[in-house]
Amino acid sequence: MKDLMGLMKQAQEMQQKMSEAQARLDETEVTGESGAGMVRVTLTAKGDMRGVQIDKSMMDPQEPEILEDLIIAAHNDARRKAEEAQREVMKEAAGGLQLPPGMNLPF
Repeated sequence: MKDLMGLMKQAQEMQQKMSEAQARLDETEVTGESGAGMVRVTLTAKGDMRGVQIDKSMMDPQEPEILEDLIIAAHNDARRKAEEAQREVMKEAAGGLQLPPGMNLPF
């Protein structure tokens, strides 16, 4: 019975840490760049887009494909950074939790 109470307490602590981690992910912002910083995309660590910045020199009506490709590249860069930030926050949230071997978070 003592082990069950300890497990329940540990589960409650983990739930609290995960809630805090989710809030941090909403607040954490990352910026991806392309074209030597001429195009920037800002995302939250959860992947919500917060902003796009485009240098005016990149707006060529004759070649919109270039700008389109740069926006995609900047978004992909930001997404990779957001995924890394997410891994770090979740790793911190799971710190100290004794999981069975081979079991990793997030699930």
